[in-house]
Amino acid sequence: MLHGTGHAGIINHTHRLIQTMDTQFSSAYQHVLDKLSNQQCVILDGGIGTELQRQSEREFHLSDVSHWGFEAIAFAPQAVAEVHKRYVAAGCDVVTTDTYAILGAPDNSVGHAHQRHQPTHWMDMARKGVLLARDAIESNDKLGQCAIAFSIGGDISTDQQLATVRLLLRTFEDTPPDLVLFETLSMMTENRTSAAIKLILDQGIPVWLSFRRCRHGVCGIHGQLWGGPEGDHFGRMAQDLEQLGVGAILVNCLPVEMVSGTIPWLRDFTDLPLGAYPNLGRYLDPQWKLDHGVTPEDYADTALIWRAEGAQILGGCCGVGPEHIRVLSQALADTRPNAPIGNALPVTAPVTRPQGERLYESIKTSDPVAWKDDKDRNVFPLPLPELVCDPEVFVPTQGSYLLWKMLFNTGLGHGKRCLDVGCGAGILTAQLALNGAEHVTAIDIQKAAVANTMTNAFRNGVADRVRGEVVDLYAFETDMRYDVVVASLYQMPTDPVGELSGHRPVDYWGRNLFDHLIGLLPGTLEDDGVAYLMQISLLSQEQTVQLCHEAGLECRVIDFNLYEFSPIFLENLAQIQCVEESSDAYHFSLQDEHAMVMYLLEVKRRQGE
Repeated sequence: MLHGTGHAGIINHTHRLIQTMDTQFSSAYQHVLDKLSNQQCVILDGGIGTELQRQSEREFHLSDVSHWGFEAIAFAPQAVAEVHKRYVAAGCDVVTTDTYAILGAPDNSVGHAHQRHQPTHWMDMARKGVLLARDAIESNDKLGQCAIAFSIGGDISTDQQLATVRLLLRTFEDTPPDLVLFETLSMMTENRTSAAIKLILDQGIPVWLSFRRCRHGVCGIHGQLWGGPEGDHFGRMAQDLEQLGVGAILVNCLPVEMVSGTIPWLRDFTDLPLGAYPNLGRYLDPQWKLDHGVTPEDYADTALIWRAEGAQILGGCCGVGPEHIRVLSQALADTRPNAPIGNALPVTAPVTRPQGERLYESIKTSDPVAWKDDKDRNVFPLPLPELVCDPEVFVPTQGSYLLWKMLFNTGLGHGKRCLDVGCGAGILTAQLALNGAEHVTAIDIQKAAVANTMTNAFRNGVADRVRGEVVDLYAFETDMRYDVVVASLYQMPTDPVGELSGHRPVDYWGRNLFDHLIGLLPGTLEDDGVAYLMQISLLSQEQTVQLCHEAGLECRVIDFNLYEFSPIFLENLAQIQCVEESSDAYHFSLQDEHAMVMYLLEVKRRQGE
């Protein structure tokens, strides 16, 4: 009986829209409503920016910094049009404009074009984005059968962004889309997204909303969950959005494994059409790492599960291409959604972490003057390696210096195979090689950082024993085992609200990369190998010990130091306090001053493992 009630509510909701507002809708959007009313699955397109990358547009560099493909409308409109055409030909009912990063455009309004082209105003590019999608539909003879969704990525968090939406409505007067799709939303709390929705709805344009969320709460691009349980907050928000007049609610830009269970859970709260369009692969800096291991048939099989859970709108986000959509469309053609109520399937959330910021500096030799250490080495000035730091690369952090001090004092690495994770400028790589390491592999997600490390290895005369690799830690695989692993990774608890629209993972607890590295150590260390990791006191000790135990490892503190909060930690103080209230993480406060402890951990296999 519950399932029947769910279906009736959905169908009645769609019929009400058709009966009361159909004169305001375009024929293409009416076609979408008809499919929903007939319980047919509405098919979205896939990723636009990642498909531009896949078809190897030479002038195209996919990055949040370059507005996630928006500039391609100006310098490669033919390529954008070709992507749209492929999706329409693949069978999608809704094609999305290449305007995901439109909210950031006014900040750089005269620079949204390739350097060889004349500057183009962002409002003209917004119009062009709609026209390119419309041309693709016309060329496939699908007018009235495929709707244009104008994409807006992220929450409306500032007055300027709200003003941008008002200006967009002026462009819609002569180049209207069939609907507006807000993508990768977070919580819509304490921001202006609701006001923007009302502005658009008041102009008679349908609005769909998509969130990077699962039933357990806000999550990141790699599936990491932020914060503790939220109860039914998201469900109640869905109910409020239905009352506001929103046309559909979806989830997007999250891993496929995070989708299942969310739609039946949301069905308890709303009769709105529900859907999903997740990612395949992961974001590097820049570019998207495409997942060639998931075939279109695999993706369609997974989507059938979501359809059985009640999904009415399905497609793909980053890394999903036209062939995925073609097979998806065919597989879902004769299906009907179930409408389960509550008690959704359990969701397993992979623990993931942010990409990042990490760097170091290294060593020189001796100077036969005054102050010496117990090895008769001159320490004034301190013999750091000879370094230069590229402007694009993070300078060494205080944690990196703590690790460097240990390498300098102990001479660790002599005759060993070593791995420097998050090499940055290469302070630890250079010191390990100067200590006489047999070989040092330096990895970092930033190409500039790896190049900087190799430059500094050359400056210190150790380049013959150093190899640099551009690697996303989440995609790191190696057949080599290492005697020594060193890492001073970026650790910053971050409030997810307002940060969700980017493609770099936001980290609620501040420990995403750190935890992932611990999980890699059993397959990376030699049996008698040792890892030296920096952990700040803003991360839970209990969590670290537990993760090490589960991985068959043991850890101990071999050094520590106190460090005053830098400005970026002060900016995140509220989130840091949230983490401390929910765990054993801590820092010291003296009047208005704040200080944390940086611990140097020694991690190795537990005896008998």
